[in-house]
Amino acid sequence: MAVEFLGIAGTNPASEVTPRTGGPLDLEYTSKLARAHEDNGWDRILFAYHSGSPDPSTVAAYVATRTERINLVVAHRPNVAYPTLTAKTFATLDHISNGRFEVHVITGGSTADQAAEGDFLPKDDRYGRTREFIQILKQAWTSDERFDFAGQHYQFEQFVADIKPLQQPRPRISFGGSSAAAYAVGAAEADIFALWGEPLDGTKEQLATIDAEAAKAGRVDRPTIQIAFRPILAPTEELAWEKAESILGRIKDVQAGTTNRRRDPSKTPENAGSRRLLAAVDAGERHDRALWTAPTGLTGGGGNSTALVGTPETVAAALLDYYDLGVRIFSARGYDIYDDAIDFGRYVIPLVREEVAHRESSSRQELAS
Repeated sequence: MAVEFLGIAGTNPASEVTPRTGGPLDLEYTSKLARAHEDNGWDRILFAYHSGSPDPSTVAAYVATRTERINLVVAHRPNVAYPTLTAKTFATLDHISNGRFEVHVITGGSTADQAAEGDFLPKDDRYGRTREFIQILKQAWTSDERFDFAGQHYQFEQFVADIKPLQQPRPRISFGGSSAAAYAVGAAEADIFALWGEPLDGTKEQLATIDAEAAKAGRVDRPTIQIAFRPILAPTEELAWEKAESILGRIKDVQAGTTNRRRDPSKTPENAGSRRLLAAVDAGERHDRALWTAPTGLTGGGGNSTALVGTPETVAAALLDYYDLGVRIFSARGYDIYDDAIDFGRYVIPLVREEVAHRESSSRQELAS
């Protein structure tokens, strides 16, 4: 399988290093950022979800009319809409985007943010609900016959969707998590399993667990593996690490001026993925070829927070180390989101694609000889 790249579909220019100065939804910026990804070699962009943020599916529909090629990955929490309604909504979005829609199902790693929208289900039960949700989406998108569902979390009778996705047999479904319950659900049900950027040994460990759970579920192949990093690029290694230290200072400055944080860095995070990242922090700030965990420690185990630091050649080589483990989708989001999307697309993506193509060609030649 060819390698893919996932960027971020931000709705305003704010990030950990840039405080927000305007409203939550800057449509001009949203369009500009999406086109920056489309014009610079990216395959997909993620419309993230938070309880108080602009609705990602509506923003994706807007972006669909202003782009032509890039796939639109909409994050969705099962608690916010019944799955039969969600299936129709997303099938409609697949038509609006001319078959460029995908969904990233979020079980929810923050009890407080789930409660903000009326969801008080315990975490492991939330994973059970996610399993049922994905199963219903798949059947609603592919069944021409009415069907019933009698699960623990969803029950209905004789549903059939008149509108089906343009994509056949259906759009891809991605999922993330690092707890035992998450591995079981994602390995059994997801097309794409999303991980946060850990050191290589930790990633190997997670892939072995996903393989085991996929086999237990009767799958022949595991889900496609996606992994997320924050790239920090510069023309030389020295300049890249100077830039990294500068970014750390900028994060501290923004934190000092922020009173309404989504995550309290002083508290142990609830989700297993963030706790794994903090374990990597405890083991040291630098790992493998280019992995840097200092921003993770500063943000209290914030999800997509481990960085790859170096020249484009170094960062590309680091990504290929993960490719060699079996990773096929790279999620990357810089700190200066718009400029970094362009730089990563121009200087890193071509290097990775070229080397992957070379390796695949060599592999085919070896098999043919």
